[in-house]
Amino acid sequence: MTDLQNQGNLLSQYYRQPKIYIRLPSNGEFYPEGTLDKSENGEYAVYGMTAKDELMFKTPDALLSGQSTVEVIKSCVPAIKDPWQMPTLDVDTVLVAIRIATFGSMMEMSSTCTECTESNDYELDLTNLLSSLGNIEYDSVIDVDPLKVHIRPYTYREMTKTALKTFEQQRIFQIINDDSMSDEQKVEMFGQSFVKITELSVDIIAGCIYAIETPQGTVQDQVQIKEFINNTTKDTFDTISDHIQTMKGRNEIKPVDVTCAGCGHEYKQPFSMDQANFFDR
Repeated sequence: MTDLQNQGNLLSQYYRQPKIYIRLPSNGEFYPEGTLDKSENGEYAVYGMTAKDELMFKTPDALLSGQSTVEVIKSCVPAIKDPWQMPTLDVDTVLVAIRIATFGSMMEMSSTCTECTESNDYELDLTNLLSSLGNIEYDSVIDVDPLKVHIRPYTYREMTKTALKTFEQQRIFQIINDDSMSDEQKVEMFGQSFVKITELSVDIIAGCIYAIETPQGTVQDQVQIKEFINNTTKDTFDTISDHIQTMKGRNEIKPVDVTCAGCGHEYKQPFSMDQANFFDR
């Protein structure tokens, strides 16, 4: 064996190094066993993207399915072993951190004034955004007398399922507005899409419940929980669904305050985490 082989790859010392360390809003909770290499001090290393990672965000099919995001997170935050199982509480924090580690903390933005329609260019400090994302309280217990329903955040996989739900909803509107189809065809296709949305909604809500306390004992079997969701009253389903949506809303990035350079009008600009643009230099 040669000296070089004994030394290993001499280039390894020039590999990328962690750029920043972050704390996860979930504090490492809600991860199934084996999906997160938990840190003793609660901090996780974040690396900048490689050239291969950047190319992943330019692949439309991988973006739509969420696979590109999963691969980039595994590359840049190696402690997260299975990003599909990552709670959505952590998704935005991790993606913002990867952006900072790759391109720096300042991000150029543009928006259109809601008053005079003039275009405004400005810079957003992602470090401040990252700090705001860390302050999240997740209420995981819902009282539905006499039951106590224990929930967890959506996983990233379930979040991509909600995107499919949105796609089906858009498809319904397309069906309604399609003049080339007969009324009978519209009714049939509308019914098929509506059934898909309903089944998906029930699956997502049931999947977020990991236990239900009853006066007789606690149920954790997912099959039984789904049967309960399918057979409970509308009021109970809505109470659980509304609470899950409220918790989801707490985790969403708030709009950015912008002052128009032309007319001085102050307005709020929604902040998009669209990966195709967010990870563009």
